[in-house]
Amino acid sequence: MIVGNDEKVAWDDEGKLALSLPGQDSVVILDLAAPETPRVIATLPLKNSVVGPPVNLAIDPTNSLALVADSVDVIKEGEALKQVPDDKIHVLDLNASPPKLVATINAGKQPSGLSISPSGDMALVANRGDNSISVLSIKGTDVRLADTVPMNEQVAHVVFTPDGKRALAVKFPSGKISILEVNGGKVTYNKLDLPTGPWPYNVAVSPDGRIALTADNGNAGASDGSVDTVSVVDLEAQPPRVIDRVVVGDGPEGLAISPKGDLAVAAILRGSNASRKAFFYNRNGAIDILRIDGKRVTKVREIEVGGLPEAVLFTPDGRYLYVGNFIDGDFSVFRVEGGDVVDTGKRFKVSGHPASARMSVR
Repeated sequence: MIVGNDEKVAWDDEGKLALSLPGQDSVVILDLAAPETPRVIATLPLKNSVVGPPVNLAIDPTNSLALVADSVDVIKEGEALKQVPDDKIHVLDLNASPPKLVATINAGKQPSGLSISPSGDMALVANRGDNSISVLSIKGTDVRLADTVPMNEQVAHVVFTPDGKRALAVKFPSGKISILEVNGGKVTYNKLDLPTGPWPYNVAVSPDGRIALTADNGNAGASDGSVDTVSVVDLEAQPPRVIDRVVVGDGPEGLAISPKGDLAVAAILRGSNASRKAFFYNRNGAIDILRIDGKRVTKVREIEVGGLPEAVLFTPDGRYLYVGNFIDGDFSVFRVEGGDVVDTGKRFKVSGHPASARMSVR
């Protein structure tokens, strides 16, 4: 598992951003051989950001390479600090002992949610500041910008279907999910957009490729005390279409589907970074457990976790679930038993505030 810690951003008791200059961020690589007690195998001083969906990094299918998007910088302007878009992608060699940074390339402005293809020879990066998607070619640890696909609107995350023939990108300002065609090294956007709930921020595809889910964050990306939705996309329909919206808690952001395909989990912010005076403030966030039966998705229950939960991710065998609690600087550990999610009561610290995390596929 790879984790990005952002130490430039925090929230005060009034729910206002408290910024710090860069220099303390890190990327942590963990060995999950003992899934309830992960072991840190490398910590790299690399800048990354909590601004954006918690999928701004990824591991390739061979576990030999990782990409980390450097989305947002903090600079000093007069006496004040301000956030500005960055444009870098860090390339990590996971075969090195210990893993190390081997290159940093330039992508679009404010690279955010990204994914590596099932074949491992391509990556797609959603550039929020450029309204585009960067297409990266991958040959070993040689990663290069191969193309840029204009999207005409801000995109937060892009993900491949399991067969690698399509990709899905979420356009959060207009509440849409876009379907892209992938043929060899060419990615084409044919202007096929489907309506989701408000502010889709994250997207995941089931292992069988039959459906996709979007985390519809609502209210321009912040908690407001009202329920939100997860949209269900039928990818087998011609053309694909949204077939349902599942009501979840306030502010779904992190999103993951089990490798077994029977469960999904949405991380629910529920005001955990809001003003403590807000009526919807909660010290802790939550995860909503969703059961998948074919193309039918239903909410099973909600489980409290730590403050500002961002990343949610299943282990490759689907037996464990991790939830990154940004404010608390740790991960909650859950077991998956008989189609249910059970809290182990265990949490493990990381060397900072986990803004994002991604799991290997094997």
